[in-house]
Amino acid sequence: MSSSDHAHNETHTGEKSYQCIHCDTSFSRKDLLVQHQRTHTGEKPYKCSHCDKCFSKKCSVLKHQRIHTGEKPYQCNHCDKCFAQNCDLIKHQRKHTGE
Repeated sequence: MSSSDHAHNETHTGEKSYQCIHCDTSFSRKDLLVQHQRTHTGEKPYKCSHCDKCFSKKCSVLKHQRIHTGEKPYQCNHCDKCFAQNCDLIKHQRKHTGE
């Protein structure tokens, strides 16, 4: 079985082979462990291309950069208002649905 097959199977079995050396948290994938360990080390390898702010996760720097670019990819299907973050769209849509 290849290592990618093994990693895929762990997602189904719940097996967590990768344990953090700083705490008792375990992960099924090595990349998730590496990302988690940054909470302990403070490592922030992803730097915004527009300012000096750094982030521990690639998805966080991509989301942050929307502040600079003005990109708003999340659009309300009720009123066409757009948002930079999906969580803001979800909060906004509650106004339409009454939730």
